[in-house]
Amino acid sequence: MTQKKKPKVYITRRLPEVVETRMRELFDAELNIDDTPRSQPELVAAVKSADVLVPTLTDRIDAALIEQAGPQLKLIACFSNGVDNVDVEAAARRGITVTNTPNVLTEDTADMTMALILAAPRRLAEGARILTDRKGEWAGWSPTWMLGRRIWGKRLGIVGMGRIGTAVARRAKAFGLSIHYHNRHRVRPDTEDALEATYWDSLDQMLARVDIVSVNCPSTPATYHLLSARRLELMQPTSYIVNTARGGIIDETALIKCLREGKIAGAGLDVFENEPSVNPKLLKLASEGKVVLLPHMSSATLESRVDMGEKVVINIRTFFDGHRPPDRVLPSRV
Repeated sequence: MTQKKKPKVYITRRLPEVVETRMRELFDAELNIDDTPRSQPELVAAVKSADVLVPTLTDRIDAALIEQAGPQLKLIACFSNGVDNVDVEAAARRGITVTNTPNVLTEDTADMTMALILAAPRRLAEGARILTDRKGEWAGWSPTWMLGRRIWGKRLGIVGMGRIGTAVARRAKAFGLSIHYHNRHRVRPDTEDALEATYWDSLDQMLARVDIVSVNCPSTPATYHLLSARRLELMQPTSYIVNTARGGIIDETALIKCLREGKIAGAGLDVFENEPSVNPKLLKLASEGKVVLLPHMSSATLESRVDMGEKVVINIRTFFDGHRPPDRVLPSRV
């Protein structure tokens, strides 16, 4: 009996060692040993020769690239939860299946969201820098020095009450915040009751009445600049905004203006509009203690990356065993 040929799998970035080892065991896998982001010409060469492309969220898999794929490319198995970097419609037209890795990053992202909800009002990053970057400035405890804002008893407005938004709400409730949310659809009554959550069908009305806004909705054409200049100006001057979703959901230029003019008290951002570039004006605001900035690390735990890799492996194996992958992304659901 002839041995079944292993599918050729092209992986665009370095993955955890245990995942790469498993990929090599099961597939004819080409790894990215030095983790250098692949150029567009390299991606073109990959789709012309590989059976499976395993991109990450920083790889642009657009229609132009997909149109250059060879007939052997049948699966794009994304190592990511979101697929906003992949033209799923174009892939479908070419008969290419797209999969992702859902339900893996929820708890880790919610943890980091909660960390930013604490860090921005309580000035955590600013306080830490005083001890490391401005040695000798701290003269000891003082009743009026480094005063932040209490979060207990405040109102948290969650934009996007999906898995991550709900996980954030669970954590925030334990910290004494009251939960408010805006979503395309109202969550189940038992979830709402357990969280003692208030639903707002008007995002504008919610923004004007909460103390902290947490952005947890997916990135789609409909959510691009959802937090526009007009909506940001609805927020209270004592309020804070936290974003661990995607940078483009907030109009970054408008946010900077609101922070500079004191129309919003502060922000905690893990994502940016033009990653990996960060607006120098945001960096200046961070140096002034008005924002807390993180380098897109809300899901960066070893456990989540290994779990993501396992999902990619399962999707590839299921597909080449002739079955529908469990995490197939349909164009109508993007």
